[in-house]
Amino acid sequence: MQSVPSQAIRPLSLNASLSSYRLPIFHKFRIDSAIYRKSRNSPSFLTLRCCDGSSGGPVIAKPSWELRWNRGVQEPDEKVVALRRLFSKPGIGIDAYIIPSQDAHQSEFIAECYKRRAYISGFTGSAGTAVVTKDKTALWTDGRYFLQAEKQLSSSWILMRAGSLGVPTTNEWLNDVLAPGGRVGIDPFLFSHDAAEELKEAISKKKLELVYLYDLNLVDEIWKESRPKPPNKPIRVHEMKYAGLDVVCKLSSLRAELAGTVASAIVISMLDEVAWLLNLRGSDVPHSPVMYAYLIVEAEGAKLFVNESKLTPEVMDHLKNAGVELRPYDSILSDIKRLAAQGAHLWLDTSSVNAAIVETYKSALDKYRTNHRGRGKINNKQYDESNGLSSGPSGVYMRSPISLAKALKNPAELEGMQNCHLRDAAALARFWCWLEEEIHKNVKLTEVDVADKLLEFRSKEDSFLDTSFDTISGSGANGAVIHYRPEPENCSVVDPNKLFLLDSGAQYIDGTTDITRTVHFGEPTAREKECFTRVLKGHIALDQAVFPENTPGFVLDAFARSSLWKIGLDYRHGTGHGVGAALNVHEGPQSISYRYGNTTPLLKGMIVSNEPGYYEDHAFGIRIENLLCVQEINTPNRYGGIEYLGFEKLTFFPIQTKLVDLSLVSNDEIEWLNNYHSHVWEKLLKELGTLRVQYILHQLTVRRREQRQNSGSTSRLGRQAASVTDARGSSRRPSLSVYCPEMSTTAETERSTPTAQKGRRFGRNSDAGNSQKAVTETRVRPEYRSPAGATRAGHVLLLVHSHYSI
Repeated sequence: MQSVPSQAIRPLSLNASLSSYRLPIFHKFRIDSAIYRKSRNSPSFLTLRCCDGSSGGPVIAKPSWELRWNRGVQEPDEKVVALRRLFSKPGIGIDAYIIPSQDAHQSEFIAECYKRRAYISGFTGSAGTAVVTKDKTALWTDGRYFLQAEKQLSSSWILMRAGSLGVPTTNEWLNDVLAPGGRVGIDPFLFSHDAAEELKEAISKKKLELVYLYDLNLVDEIWKESRPKPPNKPIRVHEMKYAGLDVVCKLSSLRAELAGTVASAIVISMLDEVAWLLNLRGSDVPHSPVMYAYLIVEAEGAKLFVNESKLTPEVMDHLKNAGVELRPYDSILSDIKRLAAQGAHLWLDTSSVNAAIVETYKSALDKYRTNHRGRGKINNKQYDESNGLSSGPSGVYMRSPISLAKALKNPAELEGMQNCHLRDAAALARFWCWLEEEIHKNVKLTEVDVADKLLEFRSKEDSFLDTSFDTISGSGANGAVIHYRPEPENCSVVDPNKLFLLDSGAQYIDGTTDITRTVHFGEPTAREKECFTRVLKGHIALDQAVFPENTPGFVLDAFARSSLWKIGLDYRHGTGHGVGAALNVHEGPQSISYRYGNTTPLLKGMIVSNEPGYYEDHAFGIRIENLLCVQEINTPNRYGGIEYLGFEKLTFFPIQTKLVDLSLVSNDEIEWLNNYHSHVWEKLLKELGTLRVQYILHQLTVRRREQRQNSGSTSRLGRQAASVTDARGSSRRPSLSVYCPEMSTTAETERSTPTAQKGRRFGRNSDAGNSQKAVTETRVRPEYRSPAGATRAGHVLLLVHSHYSI
């Protein structure tokens, strides 16, 4: 594995002039393309068998996935019946049909008109695959959506809990339920070429045939008049002050990559890659500032396939100046055929480009080869017969270089992300202030009420565009549904005596946010506090991780899970995902996950989430999420001469400390939390416009006196933790505190250095051994009391209500 050139990963300084910025955006970073392909030789799931003494042969036990939650099996609904009628139509002739979640661009979030799987099954989660045969219906989804799918699927559907022991994959199940010679239909626009090839190979073992239905999507046929219209919203230019690099520069870098291969053009189908490369933003997809379009970049030009009615005069001029021509969105296959007919050697990322495009190219290229065989002419200047392709050129099938270039944020993008996170935190502070007061006034608020009010507060912030995903607002048991989406007709009232999980984010002109906080408005149970504390310990461990360059994300995943593992707990989702800069809230290629197939290393400038969690079915859910930026860490040593990396926080908002069980946390972890909250105050006091908001932040970060006194008093772990001594041999443990300037009349002030932040700020490169300016940190004494009403200390006014005891 090649490391990134040193000049490409120098420390990023937001004070540096963009004109002097020379970061190569397309690195000579190569990983064997086979690494990125899904394994086609994965071991199958275990099959439970037993021996029947009477017959002497094995008897296959009824699979757990056939069980229907003790409900009677219903007849399939009219949509499924109508779909099955199409199976036997002339030109179709299939025995099963697969409906994935994706659109033609393999998007996670899609326009309403492309939500075919949700339409046919009733399951609205963002990930899942539905399969309809002549007599069965089944849906696969991952652990984030098990509980949601249980609620939304009718009993005529089999829920396949993907990844669980004994649950077959889609391919394995089709091989089991279809007879040899059966035909499986798909819409090739909705499958990446790699996914379609994997499916084809897997079902061929049972002599099943994969049928590409190019001209007809069966779900669209039955959806008809009720189907929403395709989006046609205007596209806008993403200004240079936010983009950091102009389109000409990006296209030049991409063409330099092309020159290093035998490809003469690259086909780009991922919507965020098109938007990033052309410095354009749209609103075709909910929560994602992208537009439906394809892009083909050639050595001498570029063609954008888009509905021209979306283009404003400003956008038209912007594209013209960059040398980009326009083509109708639906003409992409025609242009692919044209290029193949010229013998063009196309670069296709088969993990994202759909099977319809790739198969169209291959078919047209075969015709070209047939017509030119033996003539000795190859219409491609970069083609070299010494490469062994004597019959003519073929495609270059490897990962798009844009994915990595987009993930490495430049200084302008990082500055935008920092700024939007501060505005977002201010909106969150005002919102939590409102929510806290409403709850303590015994106002009955539903989960939808809470989500709507948060949107109202965010929409008042400068440059707000949209939420970055559907807000997850879950009280009590609903918090255990990892991607829960409350609906007005069936949501719950927020219960002050249960945990409340709020996962939300926003799209601003200059950046994208994603934050999760879990709180309790009453008195949490010991179980809730222990689980919350272990999630927090994992969050802190990952935040503080230091690792050598070229470390892939899966290596760090255990940092976040270790504390939960110690008591046999875990969570069914990745720990971190990439985040775009004013783009998709979920971005690749980087991730932090237990899935070790993604070997993309974490590199400077990448943004990832840190979101461990724990979910107790039908009881509660806990998740704590911040966004982090990968930065260089100035370690005292550099073993092997390599750089060491760590994380810089982008998210600044309090973590509720009354949920922390002090008997489970170390001195260093308490210090981390105190330092984090001091930085929250330092950054947000400039943003907050009301004294009430300052008060609510104070309440979130100060533990009640009785909690400090009683924490761990009867716990074995608590007694052990209390005996831990610091480096000076003292048994005194630091208390949780809050940064609150000019409170000297009621609090003690001490000088401390936030060691967790040393050398890890944007634009700062101080050595670990150098002195660093100390931060004044105020620690509220446990015995501090305030009467109901208002108390002024300096210029900070704390509105202390009678129901609080500090």
